Amino acid sequence: MAGFFGKLRTTLEMIKFEHTLFALPFAFLGAVLAADGLPAWRQLLWITVAMVGARSAAMTFNRIVDREIDAANPRTANRELPSGRLSLTFAWAFLLASVAVFIFAAYSLNWLTFALSPVALISVLGYSYAKRFTSFAHVLLGWALAISPAAAWIAVRGAIDSEVPILLSLFVLMWTAGFDVLYACQDHDFDRNAGLHSIPARFGIARSLWIARLFHFQSAIVLILILAFTGLGWPAYLGAGLVMVLLGYQHTLVKPNDLSRMNAAFFTTNAFVSVILLVSFSAAVFTRDTGL
Repeated sequence: MAGFFGKLRTTLEMIKFEHTLFALPFAFLGAVLAADGLPAWRQLLWITVAMVGARSAAMTFNRIVDREIDAANPRTANRELPSGRLSLTFAWAFLLASVAVFIFAAYSLNWLTFALSPVALISVLGYSYAKRFTSFAHVLLGWALAISPAAAWIAVRGAIDSEVPILLSLFVLMWTAGFDVLYACQDHDFDRNAGLHSIPARFGIARSLWIARLFHFQSAIVLILILAFTGLGWPAYLGAGLVMVLLGYQHTLVKPNDLSRMNAAFFTTNAFVSVILLVSFSAAVFTRDTGL
């Protein structure tokens, strides 16, 4: 039993399960906005299962594809596959199981989510190859995460029949691309030496920090548009304001010659963004007709 729980813990470490916090709240927010209230419990259940399955598949595939690169990079050499804590055979089996869980969850929601499930899989799995070909791999990662709110909207309504899920997905894309550029600054030297593509490897750290700021400025503009199109009340404005403050704050933590506070900028700050928007926008939806 101890061996089982140890392997489970190592597997959760491999897929960075705690980072599900970045995307899952956006799926819930897309569902709440689509339902204009609380979605059916069955919809929430299968949206959660689909999100966990898709993200587990994406992270596992990324670890499989990048295992040799991770082994050569001092920052990632201790990851589960390069270090031998998990076998490649186990990783492939876990990947296939995660894909099966995702497809079954999509099938359990409605015909359109099931029909579009291959598109979602290609997006979240294909990102793993992006840095081999393009410096804008960060945007492709943003696209992979941006699927979640629009997919949840489809899960509830069976169609994209509003600008809101598109704008919410655009926000997630810009926000993700911005913080991924910041995070990639840590691998600036390694990526250049290994011939891998990233914005920091192409433009240098100082310029990349400005590019990340531009992405986050664009995400703030999109957030304002979401407020305008949803017509939600003060809780949504309060949440959006807090998110904009956080977006600005994380850029004060990193400097071209000092990336020592990157974990605070990447994990601590960004972990709050999706949760704040979910809580504040949901509160605005639930209190819309109460006069609060």
